[in-house]
Amino acid sequence: MTDETAIRLDPKRALDAMIALTKNPDDTSQVFTIIESLSGFAPMWMLRGFRDDASGRRLLAERPQIVPVLADRDRLRAMPKGSLAHAYLAFVESEGITADGLVAASEAGETGVREAGSDLEYIASRMRDTHDLWHTVTGYKGDLIGEASLLGFSFSQTHNPGIGMIVLTGIFRIRQLSAVGLIANGVRRGHRATWMPTIDWESLLPLPIEAVRAQLGIDAPPSYEPLRTSTLRAEGVLEAVAA
Repeated sequence: MTDETAIRLDPKRALDAMIALTKNPDDTSQVFTIIESLSGFAPMWMLRGFRDDASGRRLLAERPQIVPVLADRDRLRAMPKGSLAHAYLAFVESEGITADGLVAASEAGETGVREAGSDLEYIASRMRDTHDLWHTVTGYKGDLIGEASLLGFSFSQTHNPGIGMIVLTGIFRIRQLSAVGLIANGVRRGHRATWMPTIDWESLLPLPIEAVRAQLGIDAPPSYEPLRTSTLRAEGVLEAVAA
């Protein structure tokens, strides 16, 4: 099979990664392993979406790399107050993360099954590299509930079974009624929103964050109490991770 027709299913590898992720929810590399192992037809569906969309076709033709743009914090800070750029900076700085952090996690969690330089490889990297922009516009923080809610949103947008499996696992793991409602609402918000994989994020960075949300069909960010893994470890729900 070619890179554009292969069905990606490796349940054993996905199960091993799910067990590891359950023990350590901060091990982001396992997320990429699960998504890659259970992606099924989703990559081909995404590819068709890109090729059927004018912005998607431009992205595939020009292959812009957004990580250098997001890593240039001085340039982002020079953009207008209240912009998407400033909201993005507020998110990554509050979470203590960087634009290239997910790149390292994906390299540790994926096997490189996509053909180097293929459209599928670019789409996967684009989705990875814009993940924190999705956090920014949806308003979900980088805690367990926020990540699960954003994955619910992403499941509606990508139809990836691996993402759906992580969402279900998150629901059973968290077991808070309010959190389950928030995650379910993430699925609904993703269904109502504009299809975001082909968004030209670079052009939206200087625009007011509220205008961006309106353009993307995203309602006001939800208010909730973040749930961090550090809290669960302190409560004995999760085992401490060895340094």
